[in-house]
Amino acid sequence: MDPHLLRTYVTVARIASFSEAARELGYTQSAVSQHIAALEQDLGAPLLTRRPVAPTAAGERLLEHAGPLLLRLDAARADVVRMAAAPAHGLTLAAAPTALGPRILAALPAAGVTLRVLSRDGIPAAVATGAADLGLVDGLAAPSDPLRLPDVAPLTTYGVGEEPVCVLLPTTHPLARRSGLRLGDLADARWLDAPDAGLPLAHLRAANGGHGFRPSLRYDGTDVRTLTALAAAGHGLTLLPRSAGEAVAGTVAVPVTEPRVVHRTELVHAGSPRGAAAAVVEALTARG
Repeated sequence: MDPHLLRTYVTVARIASFSEAARELGYTQSAVSQHIAALEQDLGAPLLTRRPVAPTAAGERLLEHAGPLLLRLDAARADVVRMAAAPAHGLTLAAAPTALGPRILAALPAAGVTLRVLSRDGIPAAVATGAADLGLVDGLAAPSDPLRLPDVAPLTTYGVGEEPVCVLLPTTHPLARRSGLRLGDLADARWLDAPDAGLPLAHLRAANGGHGFRPSLRYDGTDVRTLTALAAAGHGLTLLPRSAGEAVAGTVAVPVTEPRVVHRTELVHAGSPRGAAAAVVEALTARG
């Protein structure tokens, strides 16, 4: 398939308008219509209904393939450009909010850093496409086990940190005086669903056999302070690395004792880092 036609199709399907897609892509509406018709002829199936503009069943299936395909093309272009370009003087780092521990912050250059706090799934894509030089992803894992990252491109990962995890409870919570908690005992509690700020509930379900942990409130931001304030106000429980959960006013951070899981942070990069990125990789992967 011609990737230009595929990009046009994805844009039309996302916006649900030929004219608006033409405006976004910088084409005429006639050119957009010709692209869609050519792609439909190539595949031998209608991909869009016209009134209203919406994907057909075949079009929905193509969309499932289109995102990863186009991301791989962008990653390939970025990788080649990265190899041919001169080393960058600055550093763009994409990170999950709870991945920025003290050791990682100490390894950053004193100047020239751009920090982008992104969703966990968005970080590998940002590194693969050159939107970031390095990425820091985190999640819940068994000790020394690697994280499961989206397969967006050939990326190199290093484990750069592990620490215990804690359940953040209001000080008035009946379990606040416990010295430790079993995650399975909290499967039916009220939880905060904050996939981009705390540890995602999907990770907790996976550690508990795939069930439980229904959300009472969803937070779509990346600010950990907002998340901890919601927990302190009693809107739900959240799981955090120990360093993020300690000393939060109005809360108690109780360690998880079962199952044996940790908060793991991994450094992600594409190709061979150079300049400031290479220095950060060396600092974080050096064996002390």
